Parts: sequence; C-alpha cells; structure tokens
Amino acid sequence: MAHMTSKSYYSLQKRLDKAAQGAPYSETLFKILKILFTEKEARLASKLPLNFFTIKQAAEIWKKSQKESAKILDGLADKGILLDVRKGKKAVYFLIPTMAGFFEFSLMRTDGKFDRKVLSELFYQYLNVEDDFTRKLFLQDPNLGRIFVQENTVLPKYKSEVLDYEKATKVIETASCITVGTCYCRHKMEHFGKACDMPQDVCLTFNKSAESLARHGIAKKISKKKAKQILDRCVKLGLVQFGDNVQDDVNFICNCCGCCCEALLAYKRFGWKADTGSNYLSKHSDKKCVGCGVCAQKCPVDAIEMIKSKKGKKYARVNPHRCIGCGVCVNFCPTKSRMMEKKSKRKFVPKDTFERILLEAIDSGKVQNYIFDNLNLFNHSILRRFIGTIMKLKPARKLLAIKQIRSRFMNAMMRSDHYKPFEKFFKEGKRNYDYSHPELKKAKK
Repeated sequence: MAHMTSKSYYSLQKRLDKAAQGAPYSETLFKILKILFTEKEARLASKLPLNFFTIKQAAEIWKKSQKESAKILDGLADKGILLDVRKGKKAVYFLIPTMAGFFEFSLMRTDGKFDRKVLSELFYQYLNVEDDFTRKLFLQDPNLGRIFVQENTVLPKYKSEVLDYEKATKVIETASCITVGTCYCRHKMEHFGKACDMPQDVCLTFNKSAESLARHGIAKKISKKKAKQILDRCVKLGLVQFGDNVQDDVNFICNCCGCCCEALLAYKRFGWKADTGSNYLSKHSDKKCVGCGVCAQKCPVDAIEMIKSKKGKKYARVNPHRCIGCGVCVNFCPTKSRMMEKKSKRKFVPKDTFERILLEAIDSGKVQNYIFDNLNLFNHSILRRFIGTIMKLKPARKLLAIKQIRSRFMNAMMRSDHYKPFEKFFKEGKRNYDYSHPELKKAKK
C-alpha cells in the first residue's frame, strides 16, 4: 500500500523519472525498487547525478568518506544497478536507467541475489499490464534500440552500401569485451508459462558495459568466435537482432522473438515514434512466390499478409509502414522469392550514447536535468525548473529540433564538464566532435 512506502523510495522514483526515459509513478514500481534497493541504498541513489560521476563526487554528495562511498557504489554495481567504467586505477560510475538497464540485469543474475520469479511477476505488471512506462519508453525519439538487418538477406547490389554500424557482425568484431547473459524477456515470460522455446542464453553485451557486467558476475565473458556462433544460431532460428541505437560502441544486441520481446510487443501495441527499423524493406518476386505463407508465419511483427489475386492465386503482401527490415522472412522463404530492398532514405542513428541520451532528453523535455544534474544544489533545482518551463513550450522544442540549432547545442554540451568523463573513458581521450552525420548527406546524393 502507498502509506507503507518510505520517503527514500519516493525520492528514488523521482530521481529515476528525471532521466530521459523516465520511471512513471506506480505502486508496482515501488515493489520492484524495494526488492532491488535497501532503504539506505534508495536514499543514497536518489541523490546521484544523471551524468557520470566519481567516488569523490559521490562522497561529497553523501557526506561520507571516499572509502565508505566506494564500498556502497561497488555494492550497487554488484547488483547491476550502477555501471562502473574503469581505466587503470581510475573509475567513473553511472546510475543506469530502468531499461535497457537494471530491470534486465536483475534477471540476468543466476546466483540467487534476487527472487527472479517475484521480479518477473512485477515486471510483467509494470510493463505488460500497466502501459504508461512502456508507451513512453518506446515512443521516444530517438528510440533506445534499433533493428539490425540480417546481412545475408540484403541483395548483392546493396551489400557494399551496408555501413559497418548496421552490421551485427561488425559490432562483434570491433568490441573490446563481449558477454552473454540470460534473455530478460523470455525468462520473465517463463514464470507465466508464456515463454516460447527459443534459447535464453543469447543476450549479448559489448565494450564498457560488458566489462562491468563480467566484473560483477552478472553476465559471462565470451570470445568473438562464440558471440558469432550465438548470432548465427539466432539468425537460423528466426530471431530478430534489436540493439543499441548508436553507431559507435554499441552496448547490447538482443536476439528477439515476436511473442516475448518487450520492444517487439510494444511495436505491435503502440508502434514506434521514431524510425527504429533497418534501412531495408522486405520485397518479393511475383514470379517466384507460390503463396505458401511461410513468410507471414515467420514475420515477428505481423507485417505480411496473404492476399488472393483476381485470378485466385495467393501471394504475400508486405505492409511497408509496418515492416521493420529484419530479414527473417527472407531467410525462411522456401522459393527464395523474398529479398531485402534498400529504402530510399537512410535513417538517422545517433553517433554514440552521449548523443542518443541528449536527444532523448530534448524529446522528452528533460534536457535541463542533464545540464544541471546536481540534485543537492538549490540553484540547480531553480535552473532545472526554469529550463523545464521553457522546454514545455512548443516553440522551444521545435527550435531544438532544428538540425543546426541541435548541432550547436551538442557542441556546447561537449565543451562542458559533463562530457569529460565520457571523452576520457569511452573515447580514449580522443576529441571526436563530428556529430554532423555525413552518412545522411552521402545518402542524399
């Protein structure tokens, strides 16, 4: 009941809701937070910045010693609630969002730290029954994830035009670290007897995120060869590759089914605000199509229907507005009549996590929370309210949507102190300020 929830959990919910994707108020959410956080952890986590922070900064905020603060932070990282990024003896921390974040990581654990059955029931209620959070999460622009086209399905004439960041194989080849963990979606559904028979040990995490998960025993470190084997297996099983919506340093790729996956279920319920599909669409050859219906059965988002022609012949028709460009139907077509055609316009994909989160914050009207992210300073609170009021005005939102203005805003943010930890730990100290997206300009020519 509401009156049994302590102030610490209310404060934590408000802190999580300040992030771009939010965490809408719900009694179910409080039940989840009580399992994942002790009351003390909730109180302390509610004071943490939205951006990366150090042990020293946490100690100053909490008014505790650095030694005690480090112990608390490591405890939260052990739970998969914090991401700790290390470079030598130095580290920065980040309170990760609910999804893709500590919701998934809590079910990845197999050591009994959490009651996964109880959590699964609560997650199902919060995401699949109550739809406020799921609706907001997957109607963001840009979306947190995107579809990777299955490379073998692209027509030969377009092969050379598939960019590296569009290839799941390239993500694996260039990753500094790879882990595999339990699929949150299918494991959750298993506790309701609704899970399909697709494998659960196929959730891939990469780079700094993978290092943190491996360090804390949340996911298992694997080789690039093993990761490719998992990918190949999932493609052959007809699973969709839905991954981090960034070009550089992709953090995750999920291998999704249409019956359990949160992203695909949300798409079928609400659609996606942003173009989250790949740069390809499923097409078919009238001459080869025999109307068997396999493609319609295999499509994970019900984008294909069987139609009868005037002559009575059955054929498959793809809804181009619904097709996500995964390529699953092509791989299962027995007559090889299906193919993946290139879209006329290349879709926008954020350069990195910094750009994606910032654009999500602009879209959700929460960018002020990232600029003035010290939740313990009164002047930051005043400034957040002031900018927040402006962001609620349609003219301000439209202004930041203009590419030139947005580009200047990005450059200003990159010169701020907020970008320095990201630059040091993720960019290896290299100054890469090119957020102009030349790939979109090339595509227009």
